[in-house]
Amino acid sequence: MSIQLGNLCSVILEQHFGVNVQTVGKDLFTGPKTLRGLVKSTSLSKNDVSQALAVLLKFRLVTYEIVTGKSFSEYSLKLDHILLILRYPRFIYYMQSKHGHTAALLVEELLRAGCETATYLISKSVLNSESKEKNTVIEHRDKFLELIQANFFIRAIVGENSEELAESTRTDPSLLFCKPEIDVQELLLMQEGKAVPAPKDSGHYWHVNFEKFHQHFRDAILCQSIERKINTNASECFRYLLQSMYLRTDPWKPSSNPIPFGEIRSFCEKQSNNLELIRYLEQYIAVLLDDSLAVLMKYSDTGGGQYIVQMKKVFEQLAWTCIENVIMEKFGTKAARILRVVRMKKYIEQEDIQKEAMIPSKEAKQLTYKLLEEHFLQIHTIRKAGSSGTGPAKCFILFYANQCQIVTMLMEICYKALFNGITRSNYDSSVNRRLIDKSQRLESVVEAMKERGESEEYIMDILETLTPPEREILEKVKIRIKSLYSAEIGLDETLFLLQMYQFYQIEKI
Repeated sequence: MSIQLGNLCSVILEQHFGVNVQTVGKDLFTGPKTLRGLVKSTSLSKNDVSQALAVLLKFRLVTYEIVTGKSFSEYSLKLDHILLILRYPRFIYYMQSKHGHTAALLVEELLRAGCETATYLISKSVLNSESKEKNTVIEHRDKFLELIQANFFIRAIVGENSEELAESTRTDPSLLFCKPEIDVQELLLMQEGKAVPAPKDSGHYWHVNFEKFHQHFRDAILCQSIERKINTNASECFRYLLQSMYLRTDPWKPSSNPIPFGEIRSFCEKQSNNLELIRYLEQYIAVLLDDSLAVLMKYSDTGGGQYIVQMKKVFEQLAWTCIENVIMEKFGTKAARILRVVRMKKYIEQEDIQKEAMIPSKEAKQLTYKLLEEHFLQIHTIRKAGSSGTGPAKCFILFYANQCQIVTMLMEICYKALFNGITRSNYDSSVNRRLIDKSQRLESVVEAMKERGESEEYIMDILETLTPPEREILEKVKIRIKSLYSAEIGLDETLFLLQMYQFYQIEKI
């Protein structure tokens, strides 16, 4: 756990949950602690620490474990879940684009609540929708059940029977996606403001299944990569390959079980209207086999051919592409060429780099040692046979690239950049808070005046209360905050790619 990651998590907690939660989270960053230990080290009251822990537990940002043989629990921070808060807008946008406005409303409410029952969540979502009729309630209920069936919502293991539920889900994970009993009449009563003593799904809590979203984001990265390198038909072909893979393999395995060609063709014929793809399916699979991404490997020739999707290898290639792009932006195309030469040769001497990369000697040395200084390259020394000294003339100096080390370094840069971006955005917002509030008040007043049918001259007089210098400052602040937010989204996408690489390196086949 790095300092940059700790700073980023700290500023995210402060931005979304306040100072007390940030203080407790920052203290837990050093390691697991008990409630008593947190009260002592944070100098907060027991009540404040308990409330902060309750918030962190509700949003799955902290886990607890009862110490064996003792009557207290130790709390541990989940850093990966804190980072996911930056990805919440992306989850909502995905729902909006793929499953509609109602699904986006439900996901947004559940992300905001952290953990909630279906009845309460649906009633809250209907309140935020434009229509509040009975059909709207039924539509939200059906969409909620649809999202459970699609595994976007997952049962939370909390409450009185949490131990029993945890035990039963270990043997049968499908219990986490069992549809709850939701009474429409209870929802309608809640919409009218009447009290419902005990809804039928009381005690059944739900939260967002981040893993399912990540699976779709991962698949989108792969399909987009193939579309850029080859064409749309090849991307569509790979999408059917993935669908076939999920029928026989866990979605997160580094490589799939063999997929028969007949099954891929069947998927294409049933789901695709692309006649060109169906006609030249064998050729597109052959292109995917030969592609440098190494996304596909032939397992055998049985039944027209069996193929394996290689998730681990493809993310290794994509990580290298990301590293090369970073080097190209920072040091130019020649530096990227040097990295490719080192990658190809695995271990190479300085003199051979300039020959293979076809770069002048002086420039090649400068770029090589610049990459070494920035930790994109590493050196390995081998003593010459029969030499007793340790000087440069007594050993070979070989250059190599350690992908795991470079990816870790790039992730640290992403953490630092995200922290700087969020801090700057918060600073701009706080310094110009008066102007921003004034502008928002004016907009709401003007909106109300337009609804009442006030004259344009009167509306213009109201708008002129914001002076031209103030408008100019406000416009600059808005542009800067918007560009910082766009950079935050781009950094999160890069971070997701690097996290996928790390996940498949750790995962055992």
